[in-house]
Amino acid sequence: MRGWIVLALVGLAAQLVDGSLGMAYGVTSTTLLIASGTSPALASASVHLAEIGTTLASGVSHWKFGNVDWKIVGRLAVPGAVGAFLGATLLSNLATDAAGPYVAGVLLALGVYVGVRFTTGSLVRRPGRLRSRFLAPVGLFGGFLDASGGGGWGPVATPALLGSGRVEPRKVVGSVDTSEFIVAVSASVGFLLGLGTAGIDLAIVSALLVGGVVAAPFAAWIVRYLPARVLGAAVGGVIVVTNSRTLLRAFDVEAAVGAVVYPVLLLLWFGAVAYAVRRYRREKAAGTDPGWPGPEGDDLERAEVGARS
Repeated sequence: MRGWIVLALVGLAAQLVDGSLGMAYGVTSTTLLIASGTSPALASASVHLAEIGTTLASGVSHWKFGNVDWKIVGRLAVPGAVGAFLGATLLSNLATDAAGPYVAGVLLALGVYVGVRFTTGSLVRRPGRLRSRFLAPVGLFGGFLDASGGGGWGPVATPALLGSGRVEPRKVVGSVDTSEFIVAVSASVGFLLGLGTAGIDLAIVSALLVGGVVAAPFAAWIVRYLPARVLGAAVGGVIVVTNSRTLLRAFDVEAAVGAVVYPVLLLLWFGAVAYAVRRYRREKAAGTDPGWPGPEGDDLERAEVGARS
């Protein structure tokens, strides 16, 4: 019973991060299961089964708080489902560890870009909407990586959409989390066809599910009120720290340099968030905050559209 409670708390913490930053549920949960001795395929299968419930709860919560752009969800979820099914099928038969360093390098670069842009750059939204020719490859790659690597939908989709500058951060997080429900269902089908139910511990699945469902509404509320600049700085830090760890382990140098690299990265991350908070407060006090609107954003956008027409 104690182990189940611990796993439920892990699911709760992972969903709080995922629901407010748009990533890290799969990475956190899968890492714990693999560390406990579960094979990568079974760990990813268990997490994706739990994610069917957690992503559904997260999507409903984000929708209730107005954090979802359904056009983005539709254009992102379908290719994401295709990629997830292919990734689950591959992982059921083949290890994909060799691709880890390359993927981590790409995501690390995206994390640095997002962090720097939202911490120090201009947040004036670019005109236009995200099109299918942009969203489809992001969804396909993100879904494949998520299923084959035990996590990756958020780390791929969230920084890609944030980096476009065309969607406010709360709707990026809400739309990515909502579309992940379809991705989780597709990956689970792929794993069940490839692995069957042998080895999947329903106690693990239920613990992660319960913790995630409890946290989902709180995470959706947090992202609605968190300033865009602060949210972007936090997301960038999550991506950089997570993928730096993957690279150090892949090249087997974590023991040698990890004690220096990790504290430096954490200090830079905390410093970036603190700077983003100070800059946001300063811009807001001066009436020059360039960040995207918060809960009232939809009303402001409708007013802008009406003025242009």
